[in-house]
Amino acid sequence: MDVEKAKQDLENQTRGKTMSIESGGVVEPTRDTTSGNSNKSRLMVFLIGLNVLLSALGNTGGPLMSRLYFHKGGKREWLSAFLETAGFPILLLPMYLSYRSRRRRNPTASFFLSTPKVLLACVILGILTGVDDYLYAYGLSFLPASTSSLLISTQLGFTAFFAFLVVRQRFTSFSLNAVALLTVGAVVLGLHGSSDRPSGQSNGDYYKGFFLTLGCAALYGLILPLIELTYKKANQEITYSLVVEMQLVMGAFATLFCAIGMIFAKDFQAIPDEAKNFELGEVRYYVVLVWCSIFWQFFFVGTVGVIFCVHTLLTGILIAGFIPITEVLSVICFNEKFGSNKAIALALSLWGLASYSYGDYFETKQKKKEAALRAKILEECSRNN
Repeated sequence: MDVEKAKQDLENQTRGKTMSIESGGVVEPTRDTTSGNSNKSRLMVFLIGLNVLLSALGNTGGPLMSRLYFHKGGKREWLSAFLETAGFPILLLPMYLSYRSRRRRNPTASFFLSTPKVLLACVILGILTGVDDYLYAYGLSFLPASTSSLLISTQLGFTAFFAFLVVRQRFTSFSLNAVALLTVGAVVLGLHGSSDRPSGQSNGDYYKGFFLTLGCAALYGLILPLIELTYKKANQEITYSLVVEMQLVMGAFATLFCAIGMIFAKDFQAIPDEAKNFELGEVRYYVVLVWCSIFWQFFFVGTVGVIFCVHTLLTGILIAGFIPITEVLSVICFNEKFGSNKAIALALSLWGLASYSYGDYFETKQKKKEAALRAKILEECSRNN
């Protein structure tokens, strides 16, 4: 009986019905892909590629558009935070297409898939995301985009820490090394802040932006494992359609949170005057706002999609991995300084990223070897019996 049970456990792991918590997996019935089901395998590869692409566009375009808003005369932090999730209605289109597809198979299919438990979790996560949006926008209003991106890279360390606490993602020597390197990189930036702050800005404002951005990285490092935990505790089939629906709910409540902040800060009344005084012109002011919203929506959809398809920590890796692109574009677009402190911080961030990526690759390779060895032993035991 023990041999049969072990064989069944191995088959479940191999088919993806129950993914290891150590690998950051989610109990995900829709990931059941046997060797004979190549269509599902190709679909998963397509979804991974699509979400990595969306993450790439959002990770680079979002910070640059937000910084462009502040760089050219924008001063409303709540408005900038609002734009980070205001593009959530875009998700209604894929939700509707998914609904039509389900209706063809089942005429009684519901438009919404979330259970009350999942919906409540998304509301809470949405409010936390709204807080995180404000921390990021307020911090970015005081910092160069390149500095902000380097600080956001510390999110990988926070994500690893909170993933250990929330979803029992275990630490390895590689992940600990990555956390240490990213922390040192942030310290280097903090100790040499006077050489990095924009002209006309006080040390107080610079360090206010510095610590707000670090707080943003820490909070989002908590949000990502909480999203994965929601998948694990959902007690329902987690499909990509449900993931999109969850992001729509989170985006809606994050936007609502920021809209309330805008009302108290009187941002809605200030928008027309700010548009007239925008350095690029009134029309381009609204163009910047629209594209800011679109790029940030790419980021959030790509983020939850990567968590669904792979695991939480890959999201942190991608965010850190796109730092060099954001750094180069920030220097080109905004003529930002790139001194030795940023060069050292960037090198440490990339070193940390490489360390974690290699550790993840090494661990995955070891698990495959162990699974193959276990399968061989089980096969021999079953033959002997």
